[in-house]
Amino acid sequence: MNHLLCFGFGFSAKTLAKQLDPKLWRVTGTSRTEEGAKAITAQGFEGVVFDELQNIPETVTHILVSVPPDNRGDVVLAKFGKEIIARAKSIEWLGYLSTTGVYGDRAGAWVDEDAALTPNTDRGHKRVLAETQWQSITLLPLHIFRLAGIYGPGRNALEMVKSGRAQRVIKPGQIFSRIHVEDIAGVLLASIAGPDPQRIYNLADDEPCPPQDVITYAAELLGVAPPPEVAFEDASLSAMAKSFYADSKRVSNARIKSELGYTLKYPNYRVGLKALL
Repeated sequence: MNHLLCFGFGFSAKTLAKQLDPKLWRVTGTSRTEEGAKAITAQGFEGVVFDELQNIPETVTHILVSVPPDNRGDVVLAKFGKEIIARAKSIEWLGYLSTTGVYGDRAGAWVDEDAALTPNTDRGHKRVLAETQWQSITLLPLHIFRLAGIYGPGRNALEMVKSGRAQRVIKPGQIFSRIHVEDIAGVLLASIAGPDPQRIYNLADDEPCPPQDVITYAAELLGVAPPPEVAFEDASLSAMAKSFYADSKRVSNARIKSELGYTLKYPNYRVGLKALL
């Protein structure tokens, strides 16, 4: 039996775990809290508290890292790096979930996996550091996945419009790429089935667009008036939300198609939102 150890069991890791055949896969997920670990167990997987995990189980064959780095870099490497290196020959696949924020702002231009890394946010700089740390261990079957904005069940523009939290924030020239969480899981499964160590993949759909277009379409699907437009400078946004507007780019997904043979289930936000509705 394969054994997947997920460091971090958030939206993407959980979606992947649910798509694995329980007859063929054992799944362990970590959480920062006891309550979180119990929630993982309640979903039918093995939940453990990250700080209480002393060693990586001998049965682990696959590792997914989705916890955010800190100022020193990747926290999983800091705690388990030596053990992971020692166990390199028994690990068949290791995936690191990064962000397209590592490319920085491109004024709406296209970027692919060979583009220079020029982050302009603190979060982006930390991801570049973590990626570099993982890449320095050449013995590992490492695969890096740079994720665009994630949406899916319970986390999408429809929910925002229904709750009254949606804003049509207007920043001229602003372009975002996004990816449905089920397509993230699909790409990860394709990579697990056909590993290519040290490869990097962008995970984004086919249609980058201004963020207000998605809110407008969500309101249309729900049969309600879209929220009024508000200039970026006047929008009520958290510091985290504002940081996303620091980057404007179109993210190419050509590699997941040509090398992994992956066909997007949700090639654009309209298909994705219709299915979620």
